[in-house]
Amino acid sequence: MAAPDEPEPRAEAYPALWPVPTRWADNDHYGHVDHAAYYSYFDTAVNGWLMASTGLDIRELPAIGIVAETSCRFVRELSFPDQLHVGLSVESLDLTSIVYALAIFREDPDGFLELAATGRFVHVYIEPDSRSPVPIPPEIRSAARLLAVSDD
Repeated sequence: MAAPDEPEPRAEAYPALWPVPTRWADNDHYGHVDHAAYYSYFDTAVNGWLMASTGLDIRELPAIGIVAETSCRFVRELSFPDQLHVGLSVESLDLTSIVYALAIFREDPDGFLELAATGRFVHVYIEPDSRSPVPIPPEIRSAARLLAVSDD
């Protein structure tokens, strides 16, 4: 995630872009998307992308990814009926967790993607009954590798 004094990330910096439309219910009393909805967009994009990439219903795997940490830096406000694209990349992948770097882009009328927010999302994989950390399922690990970005 870019620091406030760094240049804004561009959509091209993300290996995947997941479409997420805003909903009427996302707007708050002030006429813009409420801050909590941004976290929903992150969650929808990560899990939707994982299901599409693996071809599996990830809820049926022997380990589930729970959100252990999340953050969001707001750049520009959004409002219904904005069309969004969530940029996905992987910052780190270890034995039991994946750290995603994310960005929400608003599509303008000309199709240009304008940055609205950046975020971080940490999935820790656990065994559903014991709730103990376990290794990331191989199907998820393979998909996550497709989102890995290097500093090269």
